[in-house]
Amino acid sequence: MRRYGGYKFGAKTSVYLLTATGFAALTYHSCNSINTNDSPNFINGVVRSSRAIFAITSCVVDYKYSLHGLLADSDEYGRTLAEIHLRSARRILKLCDANRGFYVKAGQFVAAVRQVPREYSSTLSSLQDKAVPCNFEAAKEVIVKSLGKELSEIFLSFDEQPVAAASIAQVHHAVLKDHQEVAVKIQYPGLEYQMKFDLATMTFLSRSVALFFPEYRFEWMISEFTKSIACELDFIQEAKNSERAANNFKRNRMVKIPSVYWDFTSKQVLTMQFCEGKKVDDLEFLKQMGISPFEVAKTLVDVFAEMIFVHGFLHGDPHPGNILVSPQGPNGFSLVILDHGIYKQLSEDFRKNYCQLWEALIRLDSQKIQQLGETFGVGKYARYFPVIFTGRTINSKTGLGKTMSLEEKRHLKEDLKSLKMEDISSFMESLPPDFLTVLRTDGLLRSLISKLGASHRIRLLTYARCALRGLSSEASSGSDSAVYVVSRFKTSIKYIQLRLLLEILEFAAFMNEIRVSLATKLRQIMSSSRDHILRLHL
Repeated sequence: MRRYGGYKFGAKTSVYLLTATGFAALTYHSCNSINTNDSPNFINGVVRSSRAIFAITSCVVDYKYSLHGLLADSDEYGRTLAEIHLRSARRILKLCDANRGFYVKAGQFVAAVRQVPREYSSTLSSLQDKAVPCNFEAAKEVIVKSLGKELSEIFLSFDEQPVAAASIAQVHHAVLKDHQEVAVKIQYPGLEYQMKFDLATMTFLSRSVALFFPEYRFEWMISEFTKSIACELDFIQEAKNSERAANNFKRNRMVKIPSVYWDFTSKQVLTMQFCEGKKVDDLEFLKQMGISPFEVAKTLVDVFAEMIFVHGFLHGDPHPGNILVSPQGPNGFSLVILDHGIYKQLSEDFRKNYCQLWEALIRLDSQKIQQLGETFGVGKYARYFPVIFTGRTINSKTGLGKTMSLEEKRHLKEDLKSLKMEDISSFMESLPPDFLTVLRTDGLLRSLISKLGASHRIRLLTYARCALRGLSSEASSGSDSAVYVVSRFKTSIKYIQLRLLLEILEFAAFMNEIRVSLATKLRQIMSSSRDHILRLHL
């Protein structure tokens, strides 16, 4: 047994003691801040919270005891830490499966944050496909209560079996009295009460973890999750977001956003146009329909890059279930964007600064990157922006979208060794909320691009083009058609210049590779010749 094996009994005892203490503290807090008259929901909340406290306490104790006595810079510490990450991620996955609802949503939120350990993001990513719908009678009751009418007064037909189910709502296919096909999104009953209880538990647990591990601070994540989930429960706001996004893309025939039927929409029921399509990462469907995954990836990045850099109004949850590929469109397909509950209105200052950051990243302008890092509030950590977004170091000689050289990787590895969890926590806490949303969306996009088998160079070039568009007058509202054309022309010229720069950089990198290769071969030939001459003389 390893030297920390002797703490087995102590670890188990600690789990029970800490769980009991946490449960008592949370129950006291809940009784004072949440209405306890609703006995069934309160009891359900207590059960869910007790599961969460036990799971997180088990993780905390596992980290404390398993790492006890190990040197932080040793190989054994690294291996053990990876094992604990995986065990803890599996505990949390089991917790999300048991508690469902907001816990599934929270797990999905964590999985999309690229800054968490890989063991967590890969394990929790399976939650994207896990949702159990509520029974039809409960869903029907929500519709009748919200819209004030029986189903027969609104619909000619209503499919009892949902066509989709997520963590907070399910969707049914129906036909209105005027024969319009619609999708009806119904919020699960009792969610507002459940949200208060679950968010109180998550906040309590994040603060408790920080007490044991001061360098692990997750309140920034809980804060962002709380904001996003509160917006997602208001279907009226979702409908408004949907219409605004549709207006932003009214010129783009590759994008379809379902129209809203306001007469049959409320805070808990959203009725919208029914659109056919399959998940964006359904490669078998794309193959059957003769649709190029590469073109789908390119269009997908185009759409979200325009949201970030040009509109400043960003869909915050682009997982596969929220983006469909329809076989109808100008190039043989179009993208159907669903679930508009989580949107982020980026501030104009942030949008412009983020555009400038990407221009600097493409040019590898280290001085500008550091300057913008100060603007974003991250200071010295700005040197990691090129690694986070482009996979290159700030002093890289590697072509854009290419793999780092072995020397670069070695230097980066040495640099990252000096980083502690305290540094990562400080970095994430210092980022403005707009930046956190963009980071999360970018992480989800990267995952989809990989699934579609496309190169990340597509993303980099598209971001560069849209960053230039975002800095041009085209991004301003109210531009007339003449200004629009001139602006597009100027943007195109600047983009061509930047694209030419990229090609030159890649050519220079290619020539450098040839130079290194030739030098290596020349040394080998010279060494071989020298050995041959020596043998002749001997």
